[in-house]
Amino acid sequence: MKTHYWLIAACLAGSLPAHAASTFKPVELKDSEMSQLRGRFVMPGRIISFGIVMNSTWTSSNGGIVGASTTMTMQNTVEPRFYVSTYSSAGSGAPVSAGTGSVTGGTGLTTGQGVTQSVRAAGDNNTAYNNVDINVSEANQAPVVNQQGVLLSANTPITQTSAAGNLTVSATGGGVQVAIQANNNQGSSLQQIAQGGVLQSTTLLGGGNSVNNLTQLNVVLRNNMPSSGALDCNLSPLKGLRNMGY
Repeated sequence: MKTHYWLIAACLAGSLPAHAASTFKPVELKDSEMSQLRGRFVMPGRIISFGIVMNSTWTSSNGGIVGASTTMTMQNTVEPRFYVSTYSSAGSGAPVSAGTGSVTGGTGLTTGQGVTQSVRAAGDNNTAYNNVDINVSEANQAPVVNQQGVLLSANTPITQTSAAGNLTVSATGGGVQVAIQANNNQGSSLQQIAQGGVLQSTTLLGGGNSVNNLTQLNVVLRNNMPSSGALDCNLSPLKGLRNMGY
């Protein structure tokens, strides 16, 4: 910037009232103000596909497996439809000793808002994972959806039984719930999306179990890249700044 521009800026700064200097100082926001802040928004019509994938799997110490995969994709409908695929394995067939652990409390874990995750273990050599993934991508058109599995009915839960335990997938609170009750008092697992929240909870009372709960939220945004003509219009006003010495 040229020297006379600096002089003008200095004169303007000197003419500001004293209290104006505080305008440029950082101010700490109160918790009440922070609670009103929101993230970036998406214009209506930008979302062309929204989907949910829930996977819950329980593997016992003898290799027995019970689990389910639940998917929901909304593109051309306003009514969510959940499709469920269950799977199981007998494992080695060796007997599993009964779990002897115990846990107390935790009733408030099922009433939390937002995302609630908990793992309570009263056994040995267990592993448990609770994961929530949010995938946002862009595309010119909605992806092709090939729904697999059985359509979940509001009044008819879907069940699966194996050497690892009993699984129940049911509609609840306007969403879906996947519950696993392991055999021989080994523990239980619960994963659900309902009433605006995500819940992942695992309780381990025996040993040698592996539990995996995964929820994926998949959002596809319409790829609205500006045309070359629109970019030219945005760049044209900047050309005038060059003549002014910038």
